[in-house]
Amino acid sequence: MLVVVSEKAIALVTGANKGIGYEIAAGLGARGLSVGVGARDRRRREDAVAKLRAAGADAFGVPLDVTDGGSVTAAVRLIEERTGRLDVLVNNAGAAGGWPEEPTTMDLETVRRLVETNVIGVIRVTNAMLPLLRRSEHPRIVNQSSHVGSLTLQTAPGVDLGGTSGAYAPTKTYLNAVTIQYAKELSGTGILINNACPGYVATDLNGSRGTRTPEQGAAIAIRLATLPDDGPTGQLFDDDGVVPW
Repeated sequence: MLVVVSEKAIALVTGANKGIGYEIAAGLGARGLSVGVGARDRRRREDAVAKLRAAGADAFGVPLDVTDGGSVTAAVRLIEERTGRLDVLVNNAGAAGGWPEEPTTMDLETVRRLVETNVIGVIRVTNAMLPLLRRSEHPRIVNQSSHVGSLTLQTAPGVDLGGTSGAYAPTKTYLNAVTIQYAKELSGTGILINNACPGYVATDLNGSRGTRTPEQGAAIAIRLATLPDDGPTGQLFDDDGVVPW
């Protein structure tokens, strides 16, 4: 587990007002971290914070739209003023297109929207929060990926990942590739960055058709967010271990 020498560790979870993101925030809060609930919707954000606090977590709201540079800058300022640093960043916010989605007929605006949220949004938030993360003794970054982003699994005979996904799955492949580059650049800095596969979780993204609960899906992100200093970096994990790229 993440070792905090003196002060309570500070975490930010994007898209934390519901689903897997909420359960990640709840899990980190239960482990003693102070958790920023990043979310666009004010009412849902406030409701999530209230629920977390009622459960005993030290939670606070962070107005945050990962597709809006001004919103991200304001979130950095809020955390800077509140805590002066950030120990854990979980890039959980995401968007999904249709499913199945044939690449020959998919809407290009959908592709742009998913890339903007699932990839550019992660880069935007990560880069903005890095100065705060560099002030931490044990900085961790977790990106929410998926098994469908694995090119190895997508091309393995007999593996069923739910049909064709022309837009969503490739954004997770893109995110995986970006994470590798971050791991290269941040090597030796103490910042560990990994991607998490929550599994097929019942959430709004899939119309609640998943077979796992949000709490089950949150487990791997929580584990990666609390890695010891000699933990892995630049890899993709699910509950069973390393997932091939």
